[in-house]
Amino acid sequence: MSRSIARPAILSLLVAGALAACGGQPPQPEGGAGNVTVVTLKTQPVTLTRELAGRATATQIAEVRPQVNGIVAKRLFTEGSVVAQGQPLYQLDDAAYRAQANSARAQLARAEASANAARLAARRSSELIASRVISTQDDENAQAAMQQAVADVGAARAALDAANVTLGYARITAPISGRIGKSSVTQGALVSAGQADPLATISQLDPIYIDVSQSSAELLQLRRELNAGRLQDVAGMPVEILLEDGTPFAHQGVLEFSEVNVDPSTGTYALRVRVDNPEQVLMPGMFVRAVVGSGVRQQALLVPMQGIARDPKGDTSAMVVDAEGKVAVRPVTVSRTVGDTWLVEEGLEAGDKVIVEGLQKIAPGMPVQATEKGADAKTAKPAAPAAQP
Repeated sequence: MSRSIARPAILSLLVAGALAACGGQPPQPEGGAGNVTVVTLKTQPVTLTRELAGRATATQIAEVRPQVNGIVAKRLFTEGSVVAQGQPLYQLDDAAYRAQANSARAQLARAEASANAARLAARRSSELIASRVISTQDDENAQAAMQQAVADVGAARAALDAANVTLGYARITAPISGRIGKSSVTQGALVSAGQADPLATISQLDPIYIDVSQSSAELLQLRRELNAGRLQDVAGMPVEILLEDGTPFAHQGVLEFSEVNVDPSTGTYALRVRVDNPEQVLMPGMFVRAVVGSGVRQQALLVPMQGIARDPKGDTSAMVVDAEGKVAVRPVTVSRTVGDTWLVEEGLEAGDKVIVEGLQKIAPGMPVQATEKGADAKTAKPAAPAAQP
């Protein structure tokens, strides 16, 4: 019986000693319970962008094809090199075409000689008809012969021009400037006009196109926000290009145009971006991403990602410190990410203190001591008294 009375007495003495050592107050829990870090929301202008996937496309593509039949006598370019417009690429055996040009030249010389003789005869006839030495019929025949000879000269000159054109086709030149691919024929190969396979392909890579696609639903939403005045148009805004590994491309692009038709199978429409490519880093068919600006929102609210929670149903909410210094839960609607923040559409206002740190130690209705994120802990003023255990 004495032992059972002595034990409570000893416990009472121990508790009294502990309280005396703490100055009469119960000890605070470890970990700083009730201390939270908040971010005070402020409106700011934000440029909204959209990252769209696409592929690079050459600005111009030209297939090199023969326009006459012949044997390839020589290839005059290096495969994979940069060629200029008009640069010779292939030389065909032109002996037959050169002979035709020489024959046409001789025919022109004969026609010119005949025309000269007819011209002299017509002049003499004009002099004789004035003296009535010859009849009018003879003079008319002489004048007609001269005109026919002049026409023959024109026909012969046209035949020579056609022969020279055919002879020129024996030397195949580059139709555009750009980088040429591999050759499909070698020296000694027979080529013909109208053949199915091109001799080579030239692609112009500077500048280069980036073809991307965007959802038509996003376009409708963008137009609604522009019409409502919530967004400002950003026409002419530079487009940032991201390479396959995520690194930014050295040059920014410009939005060329947007397609007027929507693909019924995908519900998207095409956009084309033109970007300078002097180093020719971008190649046709390369997968890239284009960061295209959609508009500027002047009164935007951005919340750090750690301040937004999502429940199993997909609903989002944020915990804020109210005017009484207590924790309150706010249903929030967010639309997109901007860097490491969420863009708030509904649920929060400028001046709200959103809790971003210490969320594991608080509950709705609990009084907390709030510290602004980034502020010096020594000079920061508490928003509310600390919670007492």
